[in-house]
Amino acid sequence: MKKICFVATVPTAVHSFMKGHIRASAKKWAITIISHPDSAEILGGLDAKFIPLSIERKPSPWRDLLVLVRMVILFRRQRFDLVHSIMPKTGLSAMLAGFLAGVPNRLHTFTGQVWANKLGWKRGALKLFDKLIVSFATQIFVDSPSQRDFLVAEGVLPKSKGIVIGHGSICGVDAQQFHPDTQVREAVRSELNIGQEQTVILFVGRLNRDKGMLDLAAAFAEIASHKVNVVLILVGAEDGVPFAVVQGICGAHRERLRRVSFTANPERYMAAADIFCLPSYREGFGQVIIEAAASSVPTVASRIYGITDAVEDGKTGLLFPVGDVAALTQALLKLIVDRDLRREMGEAARVRTLTLFPRQKITDEMGAFYGKLLG
Repeated sequence: MKKICFVATVPTAVHSFMKGHIRASAKKWAITIISHPDSAEILGGLDAKFIPLSIERKPSPWRDLLVLVRMVILFRRQRFDLVHSIMPKTGLSAMLAGFLAGVPNRLHTFTGQVWANKLGWKRGALKLFDKLIVSFATQIFVDSPSQRDFLVAEGVLPKSKGIVIGHGSICGVDAQQFHPDTQVREAVRSELNIGQEQTVILFVGRLNRDKGMLDLAAAFAEIASHKVNVVLILVGAEDGVPFAVVQGICGAHRERLRRVSFTANPERYMAAADIFCLPSYREGFGQVIIEAAASSVPTVASRIYGITDAVEDGKTGLLFPVGDVAALTQALLKLIVDRDLRREMGEAARVRTLTLFPRQKITDEMGAFYGKLLG
C-alpha cells in the first residue's frame, strides 16, 4: 500500500485544514501525521498513525536542525511515497528532508506569506525561505488565485508550479457544520450574556497585529461610543496582542467585549454573529470568511490578496483599504445600521460559498491529484 505523510507544526492546523483530506486518503492509502505532541489528542478520530516531533513555531537554529535531521531519518525509515506539508517553517523542513531522503512526491501548500507586509532584510530572508520550499518541492499548492498571482509576481513561484484546487481554499467548507442555526444562536448569546436583539461583530483568529487586532479594537471603540447595542466577540489565542490591551483601547466600552480563548466548534460563534470582521494585513485566503459566509454572515475585511477571493465586495461583504481604521469603522457601521443589507449579503455569501467552495469537491480534487501522483 502506498504511504502518505502529512506534516504540520501544530496538530490544530491538521485538524482545521487537513482532516477531510486525511479521512478520504485513509480509505486508499496508509496515512501518517507528523506534528508537535501538544494537543495531539485532537487528531484521535483520524485513521492515521501519529508521530510526535517537537517542531517549534519560533526560530531556533539548533532545535530546527535537530528536527530536520530527525525528519530525514523518519522519511528514510518509513519510505513515504508522498509528503504533504502546510505552514511555512514546517514546509521548509519537510521539503528539504523529503529531498534529502529521496521522497518522490513532495507537496507543500502555501496559505499566506509571513513576509508579505515586512520590510528590509526580514522580508528578504523570509521570502528566500519560501523560494527554498518551492525549489525542494515537486508540486506547490496555493490556496487562492490571487495569492498565486502575488507569488508569481514576486518571483517566488514559476507559473508552471502553482496549483489552486477549485476556486481556492485549502479544504473548503462543510455545509453540515457551518450553517444558520437559530437555536445555537440563542444558546451562545445566552452563554455570553448577549441580548438576542444586539448586533454581534465576530472575529475568529489569533490576537495579533498582523490580523489587524489593534485596528479592530480602535474601530469598535469608536462604534461603541455611538451605538449602544453592539457587542464584539473575539475568538482566538493571544499572540502578541493581549486581551487586556484590547480592553484598554475600548476603555469605557470594554464591558461589551466577549472573549473565547479557544474553541473546537467555531460554527457555534458563526451562528451567533451578525457581522464577521477580518481586518488582516496578510492572508492567504481567509478560510474563516467562507465559514462565516456558509452561516449566512457577511464579512467586513481588508482588501488584500487572498481575501479578495473569499469576499465579493459589495455583494457578500465589504472590503476596505488595509490599515484604514476610519474606513473599517464606516464599513462596520454600514452593516450595523442596515439590517436588510446585512441579510441580503449574508444570503448571497452562503449561496456563493456553497457553490464555489464545497468541502467534498475540494477533497475529491485533492484525492484525485494524490491518486495521479501515486499511480
